[in-house]
Amino acid sequence: MSPTLRTSLMSAWLAAACAAGGCMSPLLRPEPATRAASEEAPVGGPAVQLVGSVAQPYGMTYMKVENVALVTGLPGTGEDPAPTTQRAALLAELNRREVSNPNAILASPNTALVLVRGFLRPGIRAGEKFDVEVRSPSRSDTVSLRGGWLMETNLTETAVLGQQIRKGRIMAVSQGPILVDPSATASDNPALVTQGRILGGGVASKSRSLGLILDHEHRSVRLSQSVGKAVNLRFHTYVNGSKQGVANPKTDEFIDVVLHPRYGDNVSRYMRVVRNIPLRETATQRLERTRLLRDQLMDPVTASTAALRLEALGDAEAIAVLEEGLRSSDAEVRFYAAEALAYLDQTTAVAPLAEAAEKEPAFRINALAALSAMDDGMAYDALVKMLSLKSAETRYGAFRALWTMDSQDGLVRGENMSDKFRYHALNVPGEPMIHATSSHHPEIVLFGQDHRLRLPLVLDAGQRILVNGLEGEQITVSFFSPGAPTQQRSIPNRVDDLIRAVVDLGGDYPDVIQMLQQANDAGVLSSRFRVNALPEAGRDVGERADAAAPGDAPEADPSEPAA
Repeated sequence: MSPTLRTSLMSAWLAAACAAGGCMSPLLRPEPATRAASEEAPVGGPAVQLVGSVAQPYGMTYMKVENVALVTGLPGTGEDPAPTTQRAALLAELNRREVSNPNAILASPNTALVLVRGFLRPGIRAGEKFDVEVRSPSRSDTVSLRGGWLMETNLTETAVLGQQIRKGRIMAVSQGPILVDPSATASDNPALVTQGRILGGGVASKSRSLGLILDHEHRSVRLSQSVGKAVNLRFHTYVNGSKQGVANPKTDEFIDVVLHPRYGDNVSRYMRVVRNIPLRETATQRLERTRLLRDQLMDPVTASTAALRLEALGDAEAIAVLEEGLRSSDAEVRFYAAEALAYLDQTTAVAPLAEAAEKEPAFRINALAALSAMDDGMAYDALVKMLSLKSAETRYGAFRALWTMDSQDGLVRGENMSDKFRYHALNVPGEPMIHATSSHHPEIVLFGQDHRLRLPLVLDAGQRILVNGLEGEQITVSFFSPGAPTQQRSIPNRVDDLIRAVVDLGGDYPDVIQMLQQANDAGVLSSRFRVNALPEAGRDVGERADAAAPGDAPEADPSEPAA
């Protein structure tokens, strides 16, 4: 296993579900919540007041939810936890759920007390899923959480008040199989095997609101109504067939804002656009400002802000200026103009965004997100073509964009594997590649059709499933259970058949990932194997993807050309 790939995997399994600067949930979240364009230094022009000059965004932080919980199903690697406040809290929860003999359950080596933590992203709706982290407490004697199942637990906001832990509202529920770094061992990496993640294991119980809060010196019912009116002139949605504005002034300081569907996977951009909407502007002022924005768009230094402000206008004149930007000789100007046009659902954005996604790693993540937001057949076709490219992150990024565009489309819909993970076998040209995730939700994607294993091989798929192939074209998959006869499946030497056999014998997503990772490390997997090969934010223009993205590391793929 190459050092670069191992570093990638280790960081993937250890990464927090959401960090302050961003989150991999959903997978195509191109921008962290950064300083809004309307807050940037003014660049001259007519004095038009924007929403962002009087209001700040609300609900744009990640909300941490947590609790203590019980993990079961461990193969003797758990512990009887020490008498701490955490144990007392877990016992109280077990008693509340009317679990019989809870002390005996905690004393079993097949169970462990764990700390569970998750982050609710901005705008998450009730019923939507998110990742949760699971780890053993400090000074725990638990040896490993591999193979464990997190029992259902409520996740709440918590705070320390008066040297006591206070719990807030129940915001989510979590449970599921724990995915531990498959390359870690208790002897070499004792810390790694006592922590893991449950992909999509949290379900939000309540929706998180978005909105605008008027600055203290601007609070008034009149201004609140004016802000709501300005936002509604730009954005609306349909509720039960009735057209409604997205903004609803609630008080003299708060305006509730509904997330527009086109920005469903890019909440940060949506709020930046909202804050760049003019509060009031005459026809003459708009004409003059549009001319100024045209000049700013043609300058790479101010192109990003100008494109966002033109997107906030959203009228025919703004679209014409953005389309002029597509003809610029500067790559940044062309990209920012195309990105804004995509969120205005203009077909002219497709070709430059597709080119940026394929050739410029710095723009790739935002280009794919913008294409996924479009309701356009040409955008769909451009993404389908990317499924056959050499770059792993472009291929998988295009798949995620297509899924975001329409998760029920026949090409990317895939199968629900016994409610354990989503499985997608794509009949597309290009080098055979297998992709797995360790964030957002459990998912395996096979690019191409010819995925085989090199015999002989012996692989583990969890604690009780053994994969054995000695020669010929057949592989034996065996399931061992104490006190029960061994179950076996004899299957053809194909990865597709192998994955299905493991699931049929009761294997979970972590078991399948462990098996694939072992096969890749042992060199018996003929196809390229990648984990979390998604485009990354924060690259410099002209930076090679394979210098920054583990999905395209040169050690794993020396033939891949520079982007």
